[in-house]
Amino acid sequence: MIQFWIFSALLMGLAALFIVLPLWRSNLKDHSVQRNAANLEIFRDQIAEMDADLRNGLLTPELYEQGKRELQARVLDEAGEAQAAAHGQPRNRLRLLALALIVVLPLLAVGLYWQLGNRQALLPQMSQTNQATFSLLRSETALKQLEQKLAEQPDSPEGWLLLARSYSELDRFAESARAYDKLTQLVPNDAQLWADYADVVAMLHDQSLQGLPTRLLNKALDLDPNNGKALALSGSAAMERGDYAAAVRYWENLLKLIPPGTEGADMVESGVKQARAFMAIKGEARPMLTQPQAGEKQTAAAGAERISGVVTLSEKLKAKASPEDTVFVLARAAQGPKMPLAIIRKQVKDLPLKFSLDDSMAMSPQMKLSSFDQLVVVARISKSGNAMPQAGDMQGISGTLKPGSQGIKLSIDTLVQ
Repeated sequence: MIQFWIFSALLMGLAALFIVLPLWRSNLKDHSVQRNAANLEIFRDQIAEMDADLRNGLLTPELYEQGKRELQARVLDEAGEAQAAAHGQPRNRLRLLALALIVVLPLLAVGLYWQLGNRQALLPQMSQTNQATFSLLRSETALKQLEQKLAEQPDSPEGWLLLARSYSELDRFAESARAYDKLTQLVPNDAQLWADYADVVAMLHDQSLQGLPTRLLNKALDLDPNNGKALALSGSAAMERGDYAAAVRYWENLLKLIPPGTEGADMVESGVKQARAFMAIKGEARPMLTQPQAGEKQTAAAGAERISGVVTLSEKLKAKASPEDTVFVLARAAQGPKMPLAIIRKQVKDLPLKFSLDDSMAMSPQMKLSSFDQLVVVARISKSGNAMPQAGDMQGISGTLKPGSQGIKLSIDTLVQ
């Protein structure tokens, strides 16, 4: 902030020089000399006329001398008045104006900035727009250089943000969490940073949002109740702990921020419906039976629900994908909630990828592959590292499958619009 004001003062001083200096150097013209010269010329003409009249006998010597004395007296009187007027003038009124501008211009500039400018831009806060300007580091050498720079300049929020996001993109979540911890100490009032921090800590603990991630998300929502990522993750955390009413509340608030009709809105709406369904089941739960009743469907044998296959990237999209881009492979119900039932996370460099999805990867105990008769497998390349689809992502979707399907061949061949 101090550097900003010093730079602004230098610019104002430079601008003032272009205005004040010409005024200071200028002088008011003195017309008294020109007026005296004109009077003297008139006096000479009149004397010449009187000399001619004297030679031609039109004037007597006495009248000639008298007229000459009167002319001389008049010229002297006018010269004295002009000199007195010149002494009564201000020496240079423009210099007074120059001095006034030196004071007024800076005050006017600061006042206008204070009323119309963005004073928050001087604070060390970082918006999501600013975060998007960073290019992530992917090489070990670049990361080491950044770490050395931050060891010398530990108060650089931009550097810590770049380091945290780069480590997260490389799935080095422990290092990313440490960088976010330092970053949130430097910039404690940015909700997005706390939400990103929670996401990284959850990945570090097998995608569980319980405990520290939930506390970090609460901090984010305290700062900004409308932070989209914090609302989305808080809803997932509530589902994970069985607090379906809280999940509905978080996700319904999130829906207000998402354009209706988009795939993201559809996913959140499905999550809300699912949470409401679990609320109804929870309110009408029956005692557990030791033996299945006649006509009731028995639970499938463990592992029988497993879906497996291979994911590839089509030739037409290879040029658009980076080896470090995130790949999500997930299974969801063909009909009903679009919330993932099982999901794995890899990178483009791992393609072609052999995958296997089963109940052990369920994001919620009540939402498993074995709970549905018809499933769909989705493979998505995410540029942002976010599981929710965004424009520019690439994906492939299978046809309708049954639990236990094997040998699935899925190609990522569509660009998300």
